[in-house]
Amino acid sequence: MNLTWVLAWRNLWRHRRRTWLTVGAMVFCNVLLVFMISLQLGSYQMMIDNTLALSSGHLQVQHRDYRSQQRMRDTVPQVAALADTLRGQLAAHAVAARAQAFALASSEERSFGVLLSGVQPAREPAVSSLPGLVGEGRYLQPGDSDAIVVGAVLARNLKVGIGGEVTFIGSGWDGSIAAGVATVVGILDSGVNEVDRGLAQVPLQWFQQVFAMGDAGHAVVVRLEQLDQVPAAQAQARSLLPAGEDLVVLDWNALQPGLKQAIQSDMASAWFMYGVLIVLVAFSVLNTQLMSVMERTHEFGVMLALGLGPGRLARLVGMETLLLSLLGLGVGVVLGAVLVIYLNIVGFTYPGMEEMAAQFNIPERIHPQVSLLSLTWGPLTVFGFSLLAAVYPALRPYRLAPVAAMRAVQ
Repeated sequence: MNLTWVLAWRNLWRHRRRTWLTVGAMVFCNVLLVFMISLQLGSYQMMIDNTLALSSGHLQVQHRDYRSQQRMRDTVPQVAALADTLRGQLAAHAVAARAQAFALASSEERSFGVLLSGVQPAREPAVSSLPGLVGEGRYLQPGDSDAIVVGAVLARNLKVGIGGEVTFIGSGWDGSIAAGVATVVGILDSGVNEVDRGLAQVPLQWFQQVFAMGDAGHAVVVRLEQLDQVPAAQAQARSLLPAGEDLVVLDWNALQPGLKQAIQSDMASAWFMYGVLIVLVAFSVLNTQLMSVMERTHEFGVMLALGLGPGRLARLVGMETLLLSLLGLGVGVVLGAVLVIYLNIVGFTYPGMEEMAAQFNIPERIHPQVSLLSLTWGPLTVFGFSLLAAVYPALRPYRLAPVAAMRAVQ
């Protein structure tokens, strides 16, 4: 082993307590960063999954202009058949066809505007979490015709309950007046007033009949097992689209642009807090190494007088910091990995989460994300700042005069 490395390792343990305190600070910071980043990424994964499961899915096949203009005529031809094709070809968790139309919903007493959705009762529960949020009655079932489920706020506004009738008036695909009467079979309570205020779902076939759509619809929704499957599934779905139709495959970023922005904003605010912690650890390393260098001023003066260049001394200080940082990095990553792997298996929860999970139909526990990124992102940042903090102590030998340094009190 190079003699300089041996000297660097020996110098670290001249003051064991100081070294262990500095290493302990680095280990604590690294474990905390591994835990917090893994938990944060896991919560983002859960947030994305829950948001996409509520309505949009991971992918949607739509007419090119439908998302921007929401026109009734911008349809997907043979929407149910295309859904069957994608279901058979993609390694997807679920695929379902949908159609939508703005309509005026009326009861005996009141009228409100809603976004009426036609869904496949047998397929919708696999792509959406809404069917699991039925508070009263039941969800749509295969074989239903003029049945409807509505949001809790909409039911309250219309003053209808299970068995009540809701009349819809809107514009059909061919420009005609579309009208129909449906019986309320279920009331959904998602806990989000904006969703429950305009939520109304009917069977897709009945929707197509009322709005004169034939076999067309407005979207094929695809829900995948993992988020990282989206690019490959999107490319494969594009290859399965019928030729000559003006259709596109939109991923979740295009369908829910605000979701990614919210995650980026939260990550930026979290890294501000992480940055404060990392800077404190870096100053701890700076203080340790600066004290170590100043204590050896006489020793460095003797070495300079014997002809050793200041560059060799600077490298020695840098090696000491490197060894110190590697020790903190290794122990911190190992302990952090053990912690997050355990929590990934058993899950992490906090007071009140079970009640919230029951209300919003989400998992009761957060499972931290275990990945190379989550395990090394924070510790490597601490490692880099620790090495940066050693620059000033490492440059101090360049400012030493051998005679003056040898006169320094040991």
